[in-house]
Amino acid sequence: MPVIVLEARDFTSPLFLVRTLEVFSSCTAFSLVASLEHKNSNSSSDPSSDTFRIFCMFTWCFFFVITLLIHIISIIQFHSLIPISWKNLTMTVALLGVLMSLSSTVVFPWIVMDHGTVSPRALAATVASGLTFMAYVSESCVLRTQAHEQRGYISTLPGFLKIIQLWGGLKMIPLMVIISNLTTGVLWQFWISCVSYGICIFISLVILVVILGDFAGRCLLPFDRFLAAFSLIGVLLYMLATVICLTKILQLSETQSNLNHLNVVIMETVVSSVTLLAYTVDLAFSIKLLCDRRHM
Repeated sequence: MPVIVLEARDFTSPLFLVRTLEVFSSCTAFSLVASLEHKNSNSSSDPSSDTFRIFCMFTWCFFFVITLLIHIISIIQFHSLIPISWKNLTMTVALLGVLMSLSSTVVFPWIVMDHGTVSPRALAATVASGLTFMAYVSESCVLRTQAHEQRGYISTLPGFLKIIQLWGGLKMIPLMVIISNLTTGVLWQFWISCVSYGICIFISLVILVVILGDFAGRCLLPFDRFLAAFSLIGVLLYMLATVICLTKILQLSETQSNLNHLNVVIMETVVSSVTLLAYTVDLAFSIKLLCDRRHM
């Protein structure tokens, strides 16, 4: 199949412009943060600063690379030769980029940036991260306005819930790293939470691979039952993790422990609650779909 290059008018299309902005702004964000001296970080007063700095840098670098690849492949019209559901891949990157960029835009100025001596580069990196977030929001809207046959499963509400579930699991990784350094004494709560989050991340990645690879027809079980079972597992595990989080908040409040530890646990509780809500709504959609198919 020959490779077809876009026409001149395609270089001024909304999709081309927003992806160009995503590449430029994410590159600007991680370049500015990488150029900051260590003294401009907040690591001296907040030990979680380094972990969140790595999280922000990973987010900007990863989405810069993946968006640049998508941008290039779209320009040279090479996506038809790739054995991946292109409409689901682009929407997945856009929606996950929205959530991850939003997280970095909030976390970097709040925790990583030193509020005592604010650097102009740090402020510029925050603005660039905010532009990245808005660019991914714009791309998501542009992709949603495409014709129905050009939109995949990820463009639907259940598909968006799958992205929220994956985002919640990925957001737990730096939080668990920080909590592991702050936790003392009984560790069973920490390990139960880690196992719960790890299983849910694995489930989310499996579902994403099945959707992107169009493997739904090759599953041993019908795909709708497959999704319902995984949603139920996610609800149970995140219910357990959320209860543990609330218990830890009460314990830390009574003992008046490290304020930083309490703040991180509160962040974990918020992310866990949002992800639990996504799993619960997704389970409701899956059950409704199963019931509708039985009555057909």
